[in-house]
Amino acid sequence: MAVGMTRITLRVLDGADRGQVYENLEAPITIGREEGNSIQLNDERISRFHLKIQEDQDKLVLTDLESTNGTRVNGEDTQLRILRYGDVVSLGRSVLLFGTRDQIAGRLEDLRADGVGDSDALNTNGTESDSISLELRIGGSEDLQSTLHIPLPPELPSHLSAGQTAQLSELLEYLHLRARQLVQSGNVADEQSEVKISIAQWQDLLDMHSQLAEYLKQIGDPGADG
Repeated sequence: MAVGMTRITLRVLDGADRGQVYENLEAPITIGREEGNSIQLNDERISRFHLKIQEDQDKLVLTDLESTNGTRVNGEDTQLRILRYGDVVSLGRSVLLFGTRDQIAGRLEDLRADGVGDSDALNTNGTESDSISLELRIGGSEDLQSTLHIPLPPELPSHLSAGQTAQLSELLEYLHLRARQLVQSGNVADEQSEVKISIAQWQDLLDMHSQLAEYLKQIGDPGADG
């Protein structure tokens, strides 16, 4: 699927630069930890010049620049990859989401027009399929084992003003409604210990992840723009 433009937007979902949005960058761009990159990330596990994104025949192509720890797109190790809106790029401890919300929504509309609807999903190597779905496996995976370091739920702040309490309530209600919609739309296969979600649901989950990252960045740096 052709990207159709050379402007690039990447949102940082995780890593030291979590919540940062790099938008309307003109291809080609490079990403790495050194000054001189189009996107410089504070991540000691990525290479000085880690990857490049360039335009080729109306497509945006990601190339790993022989980095030490490699690059993954949608969980798959990647040397050379055509990027599609909604792809998740992982390098070092940093996770980036490719595309604006509108671009990702446009891709979903294109998939529906091609016959890949909400009931279909994204397979594990990030390509569209009518029969293979993205599976979130329950129990036993290394990814779930790695979440054991996540802290216990914190207590709500006390001594808030009425306005602050209302604002916090509105924020939590927004997140609750989005999470509830995703939970209710998942297809639970008990006999296989799997939950299957559609492409649209997966992209909505990534968008919520991005929104939370942006909130956390604003809280940590209240003087920053946005």
